[in-house]
Amino acid sequence: MRTLLVALILISFNANAQELEQFNSKRLEIDKKLMLTLGGWSLANVTVSAIGWATTENEAKYFHQMNTIWSGIDMALAIPGYFKARKADPSSFTFAQTWKEQNRAEKTFLFNTALDVAYVSSGLYLRSIAKYDPETYQQNRGFGNGIILQGGFLFLFDLTAYALHSTHRKNKLDGFLDKVDLSDNGLGIQYKLGNFNTFERSIVEL
Repeated sequence: MRTLLVALILISFNANAQELEQFNSKRLEIDKKLMLTLGGWSLANVTVSAIGWATTENEAKYFHQMNTIWSGIDMALAIPGYFKARKADPSSFTFAQTWKEQNRAEKTFLFNTALDVAYVSSGLYLRSIAKYDPETYQQNRGFGNGIILQGGFLFLFDLTAYALHSTHRKNKLDGFLDKVDLSDNGLGIQYKLGNFNTFERSIVEL
């Protein structure tokens, strides 16, 4: 039933373009702040760890090496992500496009959160096997600590990102669906404009 309502609301939503634009404006603002956070973290790590990579030895050297490489990848994702959100026009999204983008963002951050757990686990694994091979002890310890640090941050980042987007959807976008229902005869939809008034259209017209 909910899937049907999502499909039916696509046309009736035209009368609420301003609300949709406000929703997308906030959604894109969330994305920009998230990318700035990721970029800031990455820049700080690259700066500090690049120096550490060049000036330290043994375990610390490998720790900074892993941080530098990992942070470089994060920065390569954060920069285009920020400009994509900045360039996007909130008024250009239809309801269908908004729904698709919203679901994509939530699923991506939720999947990444689970992936981050795997990252931390792999770091712990490297630390645990380090003692069994003296030749790679320093490397495994350093790489392991670096992965745990980066994976731990990304876990908090992705979980926070998912929570922000999910809360925004529940507070705004889900409210639109709550206003829509099938008409009394089952042949149309009713869009509630207020406590008493409804906007009704026939499915045949759609």
